[in-house]
Amino acid sequence: MTEMLTTPDAPEPVESPEGGTSSGRRLAPWIVLVVAVAMVGLLVVLAGADSDSSATADSPLIGRPAPEAIGTLDDGRTFDLSQRKGSWVVLNFFDPDCIPCIQEHPDLVQFSEDQATLGADGAEIYSVITRGTQEEVDEFFAERGGDWPQIYSEFDEFPVAFGVAAVPETWIIDPSGVVQLRLISKVTAEQLNTILQQYREQYR
Repeated sequence: MTEMLTTPDAPEPVESPEGGTSSGRRLAPWIVLVVAVAMVGLLVVLAGADSDSSATADSPLIGRPAPEAIGTLDDGRTFDLSQRKGSWVVLNFFDPDCIPCIQEHPDLVQFSEDQATLGADGAEIYSVITRGTQEEVDEFFAERGGDWPQIYSEFDEFPVAFGVAAVPETWIIDPSGVVQLRLISKVTAEQLNTILQQYREQYR
C-alpha cells in the first residue's frame, strides 16, 4: 500500500476506528461509482462493436499491384489473379465453419446478383478458401446459395500473400490490378455495392 505523504500545511489524516482514514472512507464510494460508470461505458462500446458493417484496415498492399497468387478453382481450372486485369475483383476470404462468414453469406449472394445485373461493369467475386475441404465448401454453397467461383491454394498461398490471418476478410482490386481496399469482419451487400460504385466513378 502506498504511504501517504503530508505537507507542513496539511492536517494529519484522521484514523478511523477500523484503522483507515476518514478521507479514504469518503473517497471509497466515489471510486466505486467511477469504476461502475467505466464498466457501463465499456459494455456500451462492446455492444455497438458488433455492427453489420465491417471496418477498413490498413495494409502495405493498399495502392500497390495485387500479389501474384495462383490457385485452383472449384472446377479444377487454374486461377491466376494477374490474369483478371480489366475487371473489378472482390476476394472474400472464407471458412465454411466461420460464424461471421455464415452470417454475411446472404449479403454476398445479394451482392453477386446485384453485380451480375451490371454486365461487364459488374465486379467478379471469388471466395478464397482458408479452411475446410471442397466437399464441405460445396455443401455450404448448395445449402446457402451463391454460384461464384471458389479458390483453393496450396500451402495457403493466397492468405499468405494477402496477410490474412482471420476470416472473413474482403479485398477489392481495381481493373488495373491495384489493391484498393481491405475490409475486415462481416460485409453487407449495400456496403459493397456503394463502395464499388464510388470506385467506378473515380476510376473513369
